[in-house]
Amino acid sequence: MANERANVFTLSQDELNEISSHGVVRNYPKQAVILNEGDSSDSLYIVLDGRVKAFVADAAGHEVVLSTMGPGEYFGEMALDGRPRSASIMTLIPSRFLIVPGDEFREFLTRHPAFALSLVEKLIHKVRSLTESVKSLAFMDVYGRVARLLLELAEDRDGRLVIGERLTQQDIASRVGASREMVSRILKDLSLCGVITQSRAGIVLHRKPPARW
Repeated sequence: MANERANVFTLSQDELNEISSHGVVRNYPKQAVILNEGDSSDSLYIVLDGRVKAFVADAAGHEVVLSTMGPGEYFGEMALDGRPRSASIMTLIPSRFLIVPGDEFREFLTRHPAFALSLVEKLIHKVRSLTESVKSLAFMDVYGRVARLLLELAEDRDGRLVIGERLTQQDIASRVGASREMVSRILKDLSLCGVITQSRAGIVLHRKPPARW
């Protein structure tokens, strides 16, 4: 589930202690844009506190959320190839980051091969995830994409599948490439059938959503 993948791609405390001497800590308020798609900076950002979303948007302002990240996770590693930023990053709540310049990050990778391997695995995971997203957009209806997202985000907590992240209907719509109204209808139907329970604390999946609706 999602928490198992996150653990693979977060910095250990030892790694965080080591790399902290190479960066600076900065605080940002809620809904602050940390990076813009197309930026040329190459720093690595490590989330110390808070939560962010990575997203892309078109000229009309239509947005697709690629992922969200919390404490211990990091973003900006794609800029190691020297090309512009491929996505924008915005804080979802007040957040604090350790910002490591690109040259310092490269030096860190040479001295920490285990983390370098983890970084390669993370990039592979991103490619696989994007491939699955393209497949779902091409071959799944909106319900299928919503069901897939719910299962991806769910964490096993004492035998229950729980999405602790507070998601609005618009958040889900942005991730699956659909309208908020369509997502609202699907979530309502799943709730009425007892598949999920929605509350301010998050979403509980009582059973796996059916393959088709």
